[in-house]
Amino acid sequence: MPVRVRGAHRRPNRRAVRPTGRDRGSVTAELALALPVVVVLLALVLAGGGAVAARLACEDAARAGARAAALGEGAAEVTAAAQEAAGGGARVTVAPSGPWVTVTVSRAVTLGRWATTVRVSGSATARAEP
Repeated sequence: MPVRVRGAHRRPNRRAVRPTGRDRGSVTAELALALPVVVVLLALVLAGGGAVAARLACEDAARAGARAAALGEGAAEVTAAAQEAAGGGARVTVAPSGPWVTVTVSRAVTLGRWATTVRVSGSATARAEP
């Protein structure tokens, strides 16, 4: 016959321990201090991501221009191809060097509303067909 222990079927008291005295409200105060720091860090990460995306767009545009140069297009067509791929506000330079053509695309990127402006660029080199 199994032995029954009195009170064994009860759960222990699982009430949350309430802070008392000077600990009361400390989580709210810590959150109020840490939240602005987290928001600023998030804004910096997003601004950095925007700069990286703009740099990748410049590299893609430079590749498009170098591809046009490799197909034997003139400097005006190469510039137009890179400008079209880069979008507005980009500066495109085409530098032939013997059989090679280097296309560089750069643009200004503003890091957030109140932050500074940085210039990102990308370049590509291709052998031009005669």
